[in-house]
Amino acid sequence: MAVPDFRVPLVLDYVAVVAWVLSGAVVGIRKQFDVTGVFVIALLSSTGGGLLRDAFLLQRTPIILTNPVYLLLIALVTTLVTLFTKQFMRLLSAQTSKKAVDLIDAIGIPAFAVVGMELALERGIPTIGVVFVGVVNGVGGGLLRDVVVREVPSLLRPGQFVTLFLLLACGMFLILTLRYGMSPPPAAWTTVAVFFVLRLLAVRFNWKTRSVIGGSDNPPATPRRMSP
Repeated sequence: MAVPDFRVPLVLDYVAVVAWVLSGAVVGIRKQFDVTGVFVIALLSSTGGGLLRDAFLLQRTPIILTNPVYLLLIALVTTLVTLFTKQFMRLLSAQTSKKAVDLIDAIGIPAFAVVGMELALERGIPTIGVVFVGVVNGVGGGLLRDVVVREVPSLLRPGQFVTLFLLLACGMFLILTLRYGMSPPPAAWTTVAVFFVLRLLAVRFNWKTRSVIGGSDNPPATPRRMSP
């Protein structure tokens, strides 16, 4: 059943875009890309999930093409980051920058997921499909970002329960709005806050999934041949 009056605040989508632009820009800078490369990674990070959602799942014109604010926002944030790269990177070591990306993603992932679920509900998609659209919208940008920079996507590696936490957050959002009748705006911000806190706890206490075969998370080293 479609929900025509189901609306999350547009500012939440803008917050998600800014978060993913920062996340992509930090990754691009860390990889020592030039200005164009940083912009491309920031663009892909911030729009990848939405493109997958709109083009493949909901079959509609991507929102970044119908609302010029998105591309302007991406260009502005990327420009500011590149202009102040030296000052920015002085504050971030390699390990700190990874944690910064994780924390930024902890805001962008649930925000995009909530927006995706709103659009899926408006299309009358069944509940399980709504959750699927939300998850794809939430993690799609990070997945494409990692593939382009030639890293194994964090979604596929043993890590800190990102997908599980996102599923819980999506379920909580639907329960708050559809079952208990909470207005979408406070339900959306509550969802983002809960996911963010769970991510902080996972980082703080190093809660991690394990490889299916167990043992170390790192692949075994290739044996070195002895020279004759």
